[in-house]
Amino acid sequence: MQPETVLAGGRVIDGTGGPSRHADLILRHGRISHIVPPGTAKSTGDVVDVTGLAVSPGFVDMHAHSDLALLADPAHEAKVLQGVTLEVLGQDGLGYAPVTDATADPVREKIAAWNGTPELDHSWRGVGEYLDLIDRGSPTNAAYLVPQGNVRMAVVGDDDRPATEAEIGRMRAMVARGMAEGAHGLSAGLTYTPGMYASDDEIVALLEPVRAAGGYYCPHHRNYGSRVVESYQECLDVARRAHVPLHLAHCHVNFPQNRGRAREVLDAIDEATVRYGLDVTLDTYPYRASATYLAAPLPSWAQEGGTAATLARLRDPATRARVLREVEAEGTDGNHGVPMDWTSLVITGTADPALSWAVGSSISDLARDRDESPGKVFVDLLVADELRSGCLLQVGNEENIRTIMRHGAHTAGSDGILVGERPHPRGWGTFPRYLGHYVREVGLLTLEECVRHLTSRPAQRLGLTDRGVIQPGAFADLTVFDPDTVGSPATYEEPRLPPVGIEHVLIAGEFTVRDGRRTDRLPGRSLRRNAR
Repeated sequence: MQPETVLAGGRVIDGTGGPSRHADLILRHGRISHIVPPGTAKSTGDVVDVTGLAVSPGFVDMHAHSDLALLADPAHEAKVLQGVTLEVLGQDGLGYAPVTDATADPVREKIAAWNGTPELDHSWRGVGEYLDLIDRGSPTNAAYLVPQGNVRMAVVGDDDRPATEAEIGRMRAMVARGMAEGAHGLSAGLTYTPGMYASDDEIVALLEPVRAAGGYYCPHHRNYGSRVVESYQECLDVARRAHVPLHLAHCHVNFPQNRGRAREVLDAIDEATVRYGLDVTLDTYPYRASATYLAAPLPSWAQEGGTAATLARLRDPATRARVLREVEAEGTDGNHGVPMDWTSLVITGTADPALSWAVGSSISDLARDRDESPGKVFVDLLVADELRSGCLLQVGNEENIRTIMRHGAHTAGSDGILVGERPHPRGWGTFPRYLGHYVREVGLLTLEECVRHLTSRPAQRLGLTDRGVIQPGAFADLTVFDPDTVGSPATYEEPRLPPVGIEHVLIAGEFTVRDGRRTDRLPGRSLRRNAR
């Protein structure tokens, strides 16, 4: 570690939302030592001239799917080049710890479309063991949430049934252990199996050890479509009953029938905050399309029992017909109660290279080109790739995105899926897109306001008092960018294009990006809830 570094002459945006100012930052031993008037810092160390650039706290990705990337990809340019210094993992109720000998492989199989299948020694089982691997050196810092789906799979399995009292006790013990080993809360994926099989009462019970440890609840709620407002209200009610803070994952209001309804969701949040004193934050990504695995729109009953059972149902003609009737005409719980619009579903990647012909096309286009029905193409692809394909869903509303982005509880989460031939550009562009498009071009937020959304507000949710702000004594996790040029050229057609205008990124005073180029440094560590 460089004993002293000076960032000289930059426009310091401290993360609090207050006015920026020009200053020199003196960094010593991984922390911000002094903030002095520009041109007054005296140092024999590394002096970096950042005149004309903004210096902000490092960006916090409140919803990341980099769980394996941090271990398998030391460069991790998708996030590091964006200025991200901290990612929150274990999202959507499905992650890589805790697992048992029986569930480790099925979990990896279930979310291969999110994280790929890199060659790793997957011998870890608990949260602490997983975080120990990150502590060996990581491209970014990482915080972790205990995934509720993992816990249910380990105790109840993939069955769609209520958990017994004994099983709830065992699940609570697993959550408690994960919290003791450093997790910041519990995530839930309530449109994904097996997490969606849990009742709200069951989730409230699992939140008891989260409350005791001072953590928070982070749900992917049950319905973004036909019951979107009601589903957000259910999350508010669960958090109120469990007496825990709430962070709403990828808080979007999607589908054409919900255009203009974001205000209803925000009103429900505001009412819960005022009436019950509920502590609520949320995250969004600045794009209209969502992304997930291709099997997600299937009805939950068709996914019961795991991958093999699902594939058997899809191969059976009568069951396949029932599945497609629900997907296309009725709207499944996996697709938020909305009948599928095949023009909106685009394939982003396949595990089997022989199926790459499907990547980049919508199901409706593939059906036209192959002279087959969209439903047949959908199910055939699921079966051929053994449920491992990924997809985009073009179902968002720009008006709703902007309304939520302005709210006082808003933070940023990329929800970045980094694998597949043509993944969502949010994995490479979320943070520069906020700064370039929505600040500089649209003027939706001031630069100081936006930086607060990306830094101190998420750090506060995580209970990190010495990160997310620029002040003496805080960790020197910093991003230096040009406000006049920062942006993302990444598109749905070319999603892996790196951002522009981000010049330097530091974690604990070490450069992970210098002069716009990724260094070889791995200063990131796990930020455990119970660390002192």
